[in-house]
Amino acid sequence: MSGSVSQCLAASGSGTVKGAAVPTRPHLDLVRWQAGLGTFAVPQAAAPIAFALLARPLTGSARSGAALVFAMTLSLVLFGVPVTRLGRRFDSVAYLRGLLVIRTTALVCLTGSASLRAPFVTLIAPVVVVGAVNGAAYAYQRALLNHLVAPGARPRAVGVATTLNEVAFASSPVLASTLGAVSPVGAMAVITLVGAGPLVLTPRVRASAPSAPVRGTGAGRIPAQALVWLCCAAAGSAVVSSVEVGAVSFALGFGLDAGWAFVFATTLCLGSVTGGIWVSVRNRVPGTGRVIGLLTVTAVAAGVLLVSGHVVVSLLGAATIGFVLPGLGTFYSLRLDELAPPGRGPEMFAFLRMANAAGIIVVSGLLAALGLRSAVLGGLVLLLPALGAAVAVRLGERVPGAA
Repeated sequence: MSGSVSQCLAASGSGTVKGAAVPTRPHLDLVRWQAGLGTFAVPQAAAPIAFALLARPLTGSARSGAALVFAMTLSLVLFGVPVTRLGRRFDSVAYLRGLLVIRTTALVCLTGSASLRAPFVTLIAPVVVVGAVNGAAYAYQRALLNHLVAPGARPRAVGVATTLNEVAFASSPVLASTLGAVSPVGAMAVITLVGAGPLVLTPRVRASAPSAPVRGTGAGRIPAQALVWLCCAAAGSAVVSSVEVGAVSFALGFGLDAGWAFVFATTLCLGSVTGGIWVSVRNRVPGTGRVIGLLTVTAVAAGVLLVSGHVVVSLLGAATIGFVLPGLGTFYSLRLDELAPPGRGPEMFAFLRMANAAGIIVVSGLLAALGLRSAVLGGLVLLLPALGAAVAVRLGERVPGAA
C-alpha cells in the first residue's frame, strides 16, 4: 500500500471526515477489516439452510425456514436506511459495534429459542431484529474502508472483500448442512459465533464523530445517477438470485436429485471468486462503458439460462454471471461512495444493500408463485431497462456539459 494513512485520508474525497484518527497499523487494520466483512456474511449466507433445519422440528416442515429468511430480508429493506440514518448522531465505529452486539444477541436468542423448542412464532422476532441491523452494520463497515486505504487502493481492497464474501456464501451453506445434520441448534450456535467475528476484528479506529443533520435546499439529495446504479444493482441481484434461490429447481429441471443443487450455487460462487481475484489483481475501477459491457454479459448469460436445455450450458451461464459480479459490485460500491451527498456515505451503502435484498425478494416471490422460468425471466426483465438507463448515463457523460 503506497503512501501513509494520513495521506490516504487527505486524498479521500467524500470518505474523509475531519478529525478522523489515523490508524497506527494500516496493513493489519485492512486485513482485520476484510476478515471481519467476510465473517459478517456467514449468518446471512447460511440462513436458508440453517433456518430450515431449525424450523423443521417445530413445524414439521422445512419450508417454515423460508418464512424466516423472508422476514429477515424484508426487515432489511424496511429498516436498513432508517437505522443507518440514526447512526449520524454517534461515533460511526462505536455505532457499528453496537449494531454487531444487537445482531449477535438476536442470533443467540434465536438459537436459545430453538433449543428450548419454543413456538415457531417466537423465532420471528429475533430474525426481524437481525435483518433490521444487517443493512446498517454493513453500511458502516464499508464506510470504514475509506479510512484505512487510499482511494487508489480501494478497488483491490473491495475486490478482496468481495472474494471473501463469495467464499463465505459458498462455504456457509455447507457448514450449516454438515453441522445441522448432527444438531441444527449446534450448527446455529457455530454460525452465530463465526458471525460475531467483526466484533473482534473491526479495527479500533475513530472514523468519524457525530454529525449534524444535513441542511440546505437539495444538499442531501441523492443524485439521479446514483438511483440508476442502485436499480442496476437490484436487477443484477435478481439475476444472481435466480441461480442461488432456484438451484434446487435447476437440478430437478435437468432430472437430477435435489441434492445436486449445490453444483449450480457452487459454480456461481466459484465464478464470482475468480472474478474477485481478477478485480483485485487489476486494482482498477471499471468505467461506465465497461460496466455496460458487464451488464450486457449478465443479460446474455441470463438468456442462456432461460433457453438452455443442457446442464453444462446452464452451468457455464451461471459461472459467467458469477464472474462479472465482483466487477459490478466494486463499481457500485466505489461509484455510490463518490456520488454520496456530504454526511450520507453510510446511507448510500445501506441503499445498496437494500437494492440487493429487493432483487432477492422479487425473484423468490416469482419462484414460489410461478416457477423457475418466470424467476429467471423476471430477473432479465428487470435488468434490461436498468441496462438502458446505464447506457443513458454513458451517453450523458460523452455530451459536454451534461449533468
